[in-house]
Amino acid sequence: MAAAAVRRAPYKDTLQPALHRRFSSTATLLLGVAYLEALALASWSSFLWSWFPLGPAGIRTACIFLCGLAILILRIAHYHVGVKTESGAQTLKASLFSFQTYETLFWYSVSSFLFLPVYLSSLNDSSGLRWVTYFSGDRARLNERPIFLACYLGTCAVMQTIVHYQFDLDRLVFVKPVAEKEDVKAKTGGFLTGSSQRIVQQFPTVFAGCIKQATYSLILAVVLYYALLRTLTWSWALMLFRPFYNLPRTNIAPSSWPTDLFLMIRCVYAGALLNTVWAAGNTSFSIFMAKAPLKAGKPFSAESKDPNGSLLNGMKSKKPSVQCFAMWELAIIAQDFEAQRKAIFADIDRKDGPMWAQVYAVCMTVLKIMEERVDAYGKPPTAPVQAPQEPKQRVSAPPRQDEIFTKGSAPHTGVEKAWDQIVRSPGSSPMAELSPIAKKTWRQTRDRVLTKEQQEAVSKESIQSFVDHAASHLLRLEWIGSIFRQDFATEFAAAVLGQPYAEPTVYVHAVQALCQLAIHSLAEDQYGNVHRDVPSIIRTLTVIIKKVEGLKARFPVHWTDSSRRRESPEVDQVLDAMRLGLEQQSRLSDNGWSRAGRRWSRFSETPAEHEYEIERIIIARGVRSLSPPRQHHIRLSSTQSCILGSSGPCHARSPI
Repeated sequence: MAAAAVRRAPYKDTLQPALHRRFSSTATLLLGVAYLEALALASWSSFLWSWFPLGPAGIRTACIFLCGLAILILRIAHYHVGVKTESGAQTLKASLFSFQTYETLFWYSVSSFLFLPVYLSSLNDSSGLRWVTYFSGDRARLNERPIFLACYLGTCAVMQTIVHYQFDLDRLVFVKPVAEKEDVKAKTGGFLTGSSQRIVQQFPTVFAGCIKQATYSLILAVVLYYALLRTLTWSWALMLFRPFYNLPRTNIAPSSWPTDLFLMIRCVYAGALLNTVWAAGNTSFSIFMAKAPLKAGKPFSAESKDPNGSLLNGMKSKKPSVQCFAMWELAIIAQDFEAQRKAIFADIDRKDGPMWAQVYAVCMTVLKIMEERVDAYGKPPTAPVQAPQEPKQRVSAPPRQDEIFTKGSAPHTGVEKAWDQIVRSPGSSPMAELSPIAKKTWRQTRDRVLTKEQQEAVSKESIQSFVDHAASHLLRLEWIGSIFRQDFATEFAAAVLGQPYAEPTVYVHAVQALCQLAIHSLAEDQYGNVHRDVPSIIRTLTVIIKKVEGLKARFPVHWTDSSRRRESPEVDQVLDAMRLGLEQQSRLSDNGWSRAGRRWSRFSETPAEHEYEIERIIIARGVRSLSPPRQHHIRLSSTQSCILGSSGPCHARSPI
């Protein structure tokens, strides 16, 4: 009986449990923030019950935690990888007509209105924020102050939704390409892990931003409440409370305004607490979910029954987030894990070809797609080829070509001639061309009425200069410029890395994986499969660098880009990784590859010395010609340089 075929484990089977554990860490941290806010809202009339979890503090903690949990669920549904490469106007249009935007607004609104009763229940009667108050004669009156507070918290939800899409909080930013090699306990004092420490370090800045956003929300709430919402919310509140209280029948809002200094201070305090819950959830989610694909210091795929097959499955995934994690894991394996590298080199009996051949094909496909985008820039899209259609035979007689209307007599009067000229020339009029006498009279009148300075002020060039200066000043404003400005960085990243999202780490990790596997294959590849592809790797990287730099030199700068800087951090990050990979290959060209060529010549169809000469020519003419006259510093984070470095401590700046 034939053995059952081994099923290739999907990469998501190892990725999803890890993401679930990270979600649990995020929820635990959010629960701690909710408990601290519950203590801040406690009255402290009883020392024990003010902090004891199985009491009022625990109930407040659970309610505040639900406010943040709604946002975490929203983040799970909407998270993505890659920076947006569309202009602000395109992003705004897409957001306004997207169901996802209104879903985000809904959940932020639900969270804010869950927080409202928690905050009101923590206040005493002297705060004046009870829904119903009693005046002389024990007549119940609806209190407008909590109505304004509810509108303010709703405004906080609207403001947070705007900030959510303005800064693209749904994006996962991969900032740690490899596992940290330092002693984490010594670095964090033995109490916090690296990710938790990053969150604690960001807390002062995040909390200051929450207070700032709460203040801006108060200004917006005052404008919206007195301009649009006061009458509407007052009538709704009366309709809601009349079945329970003996309230006046009239729906007219009170003549006095509910806002005063004490209410505004309480609003800012409540808004800061609510924004802190949201910020804690968003920040911790982004940090924990973007950690390196490692579990207990080992790659995710190490737990799979078929590690190589699982990793290949993730690299070929159509989902960008899964592919990003798989590429990242491959780069880490190529740098730090010798056993997994040897398994890749030794896996030659796989169904679709040797493991190295498939890894090489996937990584080169990723880089070739980038090259194809550069080649296709500026070229008109190819029209689909249509099959020639046979002319159809006419059944009826062709239409007559005779004139339907007879020609009228030529215009004789001046009015008829003028009207005939307007009809025949819609873009001009009889007044468009003045006679020399009329032009002279116009110039004399202008010189008598206006001075030289006034004439220069109203000239076409002066008006154009004023409009350009005003537009440039408006585009420098963050809220206006982010909508209408078309930055060179964003436009160039869209042309090179794709739309609507561009994730540079996919290309960086593909380059790092190829280069590091090629370097370590000198000592670990027993079959000599890798060295045959080294010239192709170097040639591809050299060609892509030249093409991208050529496109960057001729890429137009839009007039709305006031900075005029021809820089794109995302594309530069990819180019820096390619240059560093070429430099690492060139360091081994004189010693390592020559010895490897003699050692592997018996495995290769092409003589090793021939491939070695190809490689030396590419390095000599490619790498050195690409190096600028001055030193070029690699703009990579310290952890990214850990992947690229061969040994020793990490250096973020490496001259080529």
